[in-house]
Amino acid sequence: MKRHKLSGLLKVAAVMVASCLVLVFLWSIAPLPQILAKPEAKIFEQIWQTVNENFYDPNFNGVDWKAMREKYRSQATQARSQKEFALVINKMLSELRTSHVHYYTPQEPAYYQLLGIFAPRSPQLQKQLKIFLPKGKIEYTGIGIFTKKINGKTFISAILDGSPAAKADLKVGDEIISVDGRPYQPILSFAGKEGKKVKMLIQRSPYRHSQKEIAIAPKILDATKMFIEAEQASTEVIEKKGKKIGYIHIWSHAANEDQHQLQQELTYGRLKDADGLVLDFRDGWGGGDTNSLNIFTAKEGPSVTSISRNGKKYTYISQWKKPVAMIINEGSRSSKEIYAYGFQQHRIGPLIGSKTAGAVVAGRPFFMPDGSLLYVAVANVFVNDKQRLEGKGVTPDINVPFPLEYAQGVDPQKNRAIETVLAAIKSTS
Repeated sequence: MKRHKLSGLLKVAAVMVASCLVLVFLWSIAPLPQILAKPEAKIFEQIWQTVNENFYDPNFNGVDWKAMREKYRSQATQARSQKEFALVINKMLSELRTSHVHYYTPQEPAYYQLLGIFAPRSPQLQKQLKIFLPKGKIEYTGIGIFTKKINGKTFISAILDGSPAAKADLKVGDEIISVDGRPYQPILSFAGKEGKKVKMLIQRSPYRHSQKEIAIAPKILDATKMFIEAEQASTEVIEKKGKKIGYIHIWSHAANEDQHQLQQELTYGRLKDADGLVLDFRDGWGGGDTNSLNIFTAKEGPSVTSISRNGKKYTYISQWKKPVAMIINEGSRSSKEIYAYGFQQHRIGPLIGSKTAGAVVAGRPFFMPDGSLLYVAVANVFVNDKQRLEGKGVTPDINVPFPLEYAQGVDPQKNRAIETVLAAIKSTS
């Protein structure tokens, strides 16, 4: 009898254990409450809090920042993809109506480019890099283009000098139709394809018959070096009507080596014997200081002549006093705008192109728990103590529109700058 009761108890216990296991299994596969199940909830809170603690204006530019948290939280936690989540976050950040406030994911080149500018100067970012980029290298596979969406279409807005795109038959103004038969995505279209040919279908005019397939091999782009390499590759001397016009494109103005490269080329390098100069400050990134303006504004210093054993003479002059023009556009931002303002203030030469971005505050990137990046405006910026360029920008002396759609590589702003410098050379000779 006792044995029978014990056997019964064991059976009941077995059924209960089995039932519990079934419940545990069902719980494990059932969806959690949405606010808990999605990692976006945690990331959203950290983004909001990071802005709350670091945004330069404690009044948040007149925006009720706490209200923004309530307005966008549910939208963010209900996002069905990282891309959709980023769209919601950037919509919330845009409420602040301030530049240098943006959310980036590893699916966009700007994520790596921003890290490439800031990480070498930030021990904290370098430590965090080891978590999110185990190799410690800030790089991505690409072809070296900037793009812009216009009426739902993707156009090439700029091409880095020396990049795979620059060496292929791609042109500024080309519409990108597809890459390997799929919709263009700036990172995913080229991921894992370095050194291998991909097929880009582009359209060069508004008409379908102008479509062209271009084979191009992406390469790994080192975000800590890509802009200085592009600056070096852009440097040239253009021979026109018996005169030599130097040209250099400053893609990033954030690191000392970018400005040092300019000074080296003007004082000792390929541009020193040019009769005039065109400085291209369009697109790319800003940041950094404007010390290299001294080469144009400083008073005449002593020239230095060295004579080698074979009797050859080399004369170096540390100031540039020959004609010069600067090209700017809506992609010229941050310290590039301060530089342009100083260029105009000191009447160094004409500014040519279109109005700058009006994005002149100081920003700092912050890693989020999933490795995404939040860029926050952490300081207000004034020029000459009282002039604020944020939201205003710098207006060119000579306005030259640049219609991007199907431009076929024609650059009216650069062409006008060359003509302007050439005319200035002739008037001074």
